[in-house]
Formats: sequence, C-alpha cells, structure tokens
Amino acid sequence: MVTTAGSAPTPGTILHLRQNGFRVVATDVDPTAPGLYLADRGYLVPPGDSEAFVPRMRSLCAEEGAVAVVPLVDEELVRVGELAKDGVEVLLPHLDFVTTCLDKYVLMQQLEDAGIGVPRTWLASEWPTDAADTSSGGLIVKPRIGRGSRGVLLIDSARDMARVVSESGYAADELIVQERVTGPEYTVSVVAWRDGEVQAVVPKEVLLKQGVTKYAVTRRNREVIRTCRAIQSSLRADGPFNVQLCLDGQGRPRVFEINPRFSSTAALTVAAGVDEIAGLLRQAIGDGPKLTDDWREGVAMVRRWTDEFLPEEQFDSHGISPAPATSSHGEGFALPGAVAAGGQSPIIPVRAR
Repeated sequence: MVTTAGSAPTPGTILHLRQNGFRVVATDVDPTAPGLYLADRGYLVPPGDSEAFVPRMRSLCAEEGAVAVVPLVDEELVRVGELAKDGVEVLLPHLDFVTTCLDKYVLMQQLEDAGIGVPRTWLASEWPTDAADTSSGGLIVKPRIGRGSRGVLLIDSARDMARVVSESGYAADELIVQERVTGPEYTVSVVAWRDGEVQAVVPKEVLLKQGVTKYAVTRRNREVIRTCRAIQSSLRADGPFNVQLCLDGQGRPRVFEINPRFSSTAALTVAAGVDEIAGLLRQAIGDGPKLTDDWREGVAMVRRWTDEFLPEEQFDSHGISPAPATSSHGEGFALPGAVAAGGQSPIIPVRAR
C-alpha cells in the first residue's frame, strides 16, 4: 500500500513498483490524486493526522491483504506505525527517529550534540538580540513542525524579525530561526533497514526547488556521504530517510532538515542505480538481497508532467471519480475544495523595510 497518491512523484513510484511485480494499493485524501487510478486499487482515506486515519488504513490493509505500507507524507508518519502491530511492514525509520525529525528544533539540537554540522538555530521566542544581522546570507524563519516549504520565510535583515513572527500566524515558540547557508543544496537518499547497516547513500545536488525538488543531479560528495552515515550512526534511524543540507563557504555540510521517509527524489536514486523503495520492500517482506552502494554520478533529473492512458473500465473500477462530487463516492472523505496531499507552496522572501 502506497500513500499520498496525489504527490507529484508518487504515480511514478506506483508504476515502478507494479513493473517490478508488486500489487499496489494507493490512498489519498483527494479523489483527483492521479496515483489512485494508476494503482491496482485506489481508495480515499481521512487525513493522516486525524483519529479516523489508522482505523481506515487498518481496515483497508485487512481487506486488500496488504503486507507492507509505504507512507510518503509527514502527517501520517507517527500514526501509521501502529499498523505494524497487525503484522504489516511499515517502511519507515524507528518511531523515536521519526518524532525527532518532525520537530526541526529538537532535531537541530540532537545533531549538534552529535557533532554533526547544522546552521545556527534558535526558537523565535528565544531570538537573541545580540544575534542581529550576524548572518550574511540572511535568515530563514519556518515552523518547527511542517513540510514542503509551507510557512517558510527568508528575511535579509534581523530588523524584520519581530514583524515577521507577529504576522506569521504561529506562536513564537512554534517557529525556528536559522542562519541561511548559501552554498549548494543537496537532498540525499540514505538507505538503511532494521539491522542498522547503511546500504547506500546517494547525494543529489538540487538545481531547482519549488516546494519539492524539480531539477537535480547525482554527485559523489565525500563529505556529504560521511555526514549522512554519521547521522545513522548517531541517531539510528534503521529505516530509509532523506537528508537535506547545504554546503557552507568551506564546503562543509550543514544539515537543515531530515525527512524520516523516502525522498521525493527516490526516482532519481533508482535511475542512478539504487532501487531504494523496491529493494527495501523485498527485504521487509521476504529475503530480498541488500542493496549495494554502486551508483552513477552525473545522472540528472528533469521533473515534468506526463500522461498515462488506460481502459475506461479500469479507470472506473475503483469506484471513485476525480469529477466534482455530487454523489456518495469516497464514503464522505472527499470534501469540496480539498487540497491534494502533494500540494506545495514556495519559500516567500521578505525584504527589509
């Protein structure tokens, strides 16, 4: 079962898994999510942070005979692990790693304590007056819990801090302030499973990011790889995770976020030679071989829209429709104006006044 069928990369993941012999059931909150119609079966579910989510997922797993779940959106990550009690393999890191990563302030503290490079980070409620204008690259203000660049603001002067915080819609202790590291950005697939061994680390330099990465290219950066291995050694994810970092002026990695799940650029990892999702699925549900850290540098990803074509009877077979709801399709979960799970918003720059 693959969740978040409306996210930009998920339809490709669904098709890739089907091509590799897996039967795939897809879920999303929105009936317009394309992946729902490209899977063997598609279902609407409540939001991942609602109390109704786990009972619905548990029922679907039992009905469809699901042996594994691949969760791909942050709101689901804490609760979906409960399905493991029913014997379903959940392809996530351990729960304590997940909860640490979802709170960006706690994550920065733990990484710094482990000697792993991070940007200087403060809670907005603890912003020190003597830190004003000490970051030449500007400052990033963002929710300590959130995803997809939502609510992220760039300010070029600390003089705007009080105004930005007051206008953000968040309490000051719900926001973090980070120095902006302006060197090349990387998004990194770290492939690990329950024995804790790092099977592969695939760094990808981000060439364009708009909520999710649009263009990227694989780079064999030794310091980036060393940093990501150190994260697994110190925090013990023991499951797949995605590291986001920038290089500082001396070329040193500075980790600013970790997604405790597969990366949205997993397709690029596959194209470079490491099939992280299918590979870990085989290990989780059987005796699939471990992956090797043998991949190609210089593979570029161009993310684009594409079309898929299928017989109408197959399109209609799921009992849902992307058309505006005028009937009971979706068992009440499709709400007018619902936002697709993969919706993203850009970073908004705020200039000094």
